[in-house]
Amino acid sequence: MAALVLFDLDGTLVDSAVDLLNALNRVLNREGQPALLLETIRPVVSKGGRAMLRVAFPERDDAAREELLPPFLAAYAEAVAEHSTAFDGVEEVLHAIEANGSRWGIVTNKPFYLAVGVVATMGWNERCAILLGADSLPKKKPDPDQLLHACEHLGVTPQDCVYVGDDERDIVAARAAGMKSIAALWGYREAHEDPADWRPDASADIPRDLLRPGLLAP
Repeated sequence: MAALVLFDLDGTLVDSAVDLLNALNRVLNREGQPALLLETIRPVVSKGGRAMLRVAFPERDDAAREELLPPFLAAYAEAVAEHSTAFDGVEEVLHAIEANGSRWGIVTNKPFYLAVGVVATMGWNERCAILLGADSLPKKKPDPDQLLHACEHLGVTPQDCVYVGDDERDIVAARAAGMKSIAALWGYREAHEDPADWRPDASADIPRDLLRPGLLAP
């Protein structure tokens, strides 16, 4: 097993779609529009708040939607992990990493202050070796800077690290950082997206697949 296993957060470790949907529906209600169903928003959750707002307000331009981002994030911050849970099998994977003597951390494009709230609710504060959010560094995924910083901070070479994520930018960032990438096929993606096109080094259908012999090896 690699000395360090890094994960994306939303759609990889945590199913946060319901809390994000509730926040988005609060904004829709404020704007006098009907609420959305979970299946409408779930495929784009990993692409962030702007992508969710594009689904919710397709008739508005980018500038108009940008004005809705602060109230959306504020609504989400008020109940950041009320209904969020770790995906089935995630705890088993994390315990296996720890039992091996390896470390694990989180590199997400979620704003850091929101990611902190999710990680705390999951009870991972003392276990997570490093947590980096979208605003922790000047650049975020698909740039490799966050992944490289995590390795440098923890004294691990990228070649002895694995990154697991459910979005194309996760795989692109890992490849640019020179570390093994694993596509989390249980995560959030749109119907037209084929993870094979991202060219990950490996893929896993469910979290427990990560425990297959050699899959978390660098």
